[in-house]
Amino acid sequence: MTYQRAIHELHSNVHTCLGDAPDVVAYDIDGNVVTFDAGAVTAKAAEILTADNLHWLRFERNILLAETDYWNASDTPDMSAEQIAYRQALRDITETYTSLEDVVWPVKP
Repeated sequence: MTYQRAIHELHSNVHTCLGDAPDVVAYDIDGNVVTFDAGAVTAKAAEILTADNLHWLRFERNILLAETDYWNASDTPDMSAEQIAYRQALRDITETYTSLEDVVWPVKP
């Protein structure tokens, strides 16, 4: 699907894609075959995959941060050094990891 999405992003005239990468055939609205540079599509697909992986990594990270927001609420005691370090490690996670497949989450204190 990422390969076909890349074709659509690179070629606005593409209406339909059939087949699996790398044997995809693209068609315009009239059913005419649209030719495309497979190398450019492969590069765009890799870019899309990287962006999607980071999106889901941030999504999961944000859930973990939200679960600890109460630590810093105005009606609770100050956060401990371990809690501060944990939240900072979560915020910094995308500097080290690029997907959920390779991430090592910090341990919640």
